[in-house]
Formats: sequence, C-alpha cells, structure tokens
Amino acid sequence: MNRSIIIASLIAVAAVAWIASGSLGNGSGPQPQKEPANLSALSERQSVRVRQIVAEAHERQLVLRGSTEPERAVDLKAETKGIIIELLVEKGNDVAAGDVIARLSPEDRLAQLAEAKALREQRRIEHEANVKLADKGFRAQTQLAGAKAGLEAADAAVKKAEIELENLVISAPFAGRLESRPTELGSYLEIGQMVARIVDLDPLLIVGFANEQDIRQIELGTKGQVRFVGGGRGEAVVSFIAASAESSTRTFRVEMTMPNPDAAVPAGITAEMILPRVSVVAHRISPAILTLADNGKVGVRIVDDQGVVAFREISIIDESRDVMWVTGLPEHATVIVVGQEFVQEGEKVKAIDAETLEPLALGTAQ
Repeated sequence: MNRSIIIASLIAVAAVAWIASGSLGNGSGPQPQKEPANLSALSERQSVRVRQIVAEAHERQLVLRGSTEPERAVDLKAETKGIIIELLVEKGNDVAAGDVIARLSPEDRLAQLAEAKALREQRRIEHEANVKLADKGFRAQTQLAGAKAGLEAADAAVKKAEIELENLVISAPFAGRLESRPTELGSYLEIGQMVARIVDLDPLLIVGFANEQDIRQIELGTKGQVRFVGGGRGEAVVSFIAASAESSTRTFRVEMTMPNPDAAVPAGITAEMILPRVSVVAHRISPAILTLADNGKVGVRIVDDQGVVAFREISIIDESRDVMWVTGLPEHATVIVVGQEFVQEGEKVKAIDAETLEPLALGTAQ
C-alpha cells in the first residue's frame, strides 16, 4: 500500500477517536453549573465618609462691609421764580451756615411790597375809624368785623411780599461743601428748580448692613474701628441700628459716626466697620465640604440618625484659609466630608468614619 495513504488513514482514525471521546465526556459526566449573579451588590448603599462635629463658642470680630456717606446732604431749590443775578460760591468750596449761594432779580417785587404796605395802612385807618364809630353806636358789629378782616388781609399781603423778597436770596442751611451747582449766571429759575447741592462730611457716616445673626450682637454707642479701602483707619461709634430689615436682602442698616475734620475722607468710598469681639455658637468646618443645593444655596450635606442624607444651608460668620465657622447646623451634626457630590437629599447611605474608616454607629446626628 502506498505510504501516503496509510498516513492519511491514521490521521483520520485519530481525529474520529478525539471527537468521539469529547462527545462521550460531555454526555456521561455532570455538567458544571454557573454561579448565580450576585445581585446584592446592586442594592448596597453608597458609602460616604463623615465626621461628627459639635457646635462650640467662637470669638470673632464682627466686620461689616459698607461705604461712607455724608452726615447731611440737601438740594437747594428755588422757592420763587426769577433770573440769577449773583452766584457767590463755586462748586467744591466750603460754606458756613447762612452763606449766600445765589441771588435772584427782584424785578417788580419791591413795588409790590410798597403797594401792600400802603394798602395795609389804609385798612388800619379804616379799622380804627370803625372801632370809634362802633363804640358810639354808629357802626354795626358786622361792619366792624369786615373792617378788621380787611386789615388782616392787608397785613398778610405785606408778609407775603416780604417772603417773596427773602426767597430771592438762596443761602446754605448748614456748614458743608458745595458739591454741585447746575445753574449759571443769568439762568431763569422756576419754583422747585435745583440751584445747588450741599453735603456735610463732618462727622462722616459709615453705613453697612448686618445679617439676622449679627444684628443681635450690635448695640448703640459701641466703639469700633473703620478701615478704608486703599489705606487709612479711624475710630467711630455706632449711631444707628435699623429696626426692620431691607425687604430685598433681609439685612439691617447699621451706621457709625466718625469725626472727619476738613472733610479729609470723601463720601462714597468702600469701608469696613470693625466692631469688638463677640462670642458666637458655631461649627468649625473645612471649606472643602461646602456644596450647592439645586436652588443654588450654599451649605453642607449631613447624615441623620437613620442614615438619610439631608442638605443644610449655612451662614459663614468667620473664615481663614483652611477653616470656616458657620451657623445653620444642628448642635450635633454628622457632616459628609467625602462623597457629598455623589449623593442626593433623601438618599440612604453607609456612613464611614473619616478618621477610623470604620462604619459609624449613628444616633447623635440630626
């Protein structure tokens, strides 16, 4: 027999034997079973690292940010019509109380005053004559009353004419600085038109706004410091505390008064009002654990004693580079320090102590 045929036959027999052995092996022995999928892992709670913190007393300086304002400011307006014939103070100059700022043309007002005085004199003579006749029984009481009314009307007309002449002179009501003067020589003024603005910068007001927590710590008469942006400090006293909050910000207006000779500090610059140290009960946290709620409010996520996540809005009352003191948390709080961005409010989680890395026994958190 040909050698190649023999070799091919042997290979075919070996292949059949190998296939047969595999089929028999699959059919005769027990089939290996696959382990069922472990679905418990899908139901495990999300793990977060937490730290239990307790509120404690914290002393801090109360710092309110605000700006300077004049202690007084007034817009001088014309009280009568007329043409400006004199302007005696330039913009930016200081004025004393009573200094004349401008004069208006009297026009025919002097003649009107003279006419009113002449009429008053006539009414006075008529009234005296009526009194004498009434005493003798030759004038009725109604005629006497009419003569008296005419005299009083004439007297009022004189006073009105005198006031018109006084209104021609526009004077400073208090000492200060002429901040603006939108009128010029020869301008015609209507009643109520602005002539000049005067501000009083000594003393100077420093105005800031305190939140609902801080307002309870401030008292009238408290002495403090004022620090101005760009340099400079001064001593001031709390002179006003608003009794109601601003509706838009829920903050309270606070004013401090500071001596400002020669108006050295202008109005409108940014300042910090620094009040003495106060003790506040607050929590000490790391800024790294802060997060945002869906409505954009800043706070932290905590875990309650049932292992449920809750969001608490906080107010920052003091801070440094690595530490922040906040209010708004329960006295005892379990705050999430790692994983707060991966859980949601109302979700049950597995709390792991951030120090020991062991599951935490809850029951003290709110």
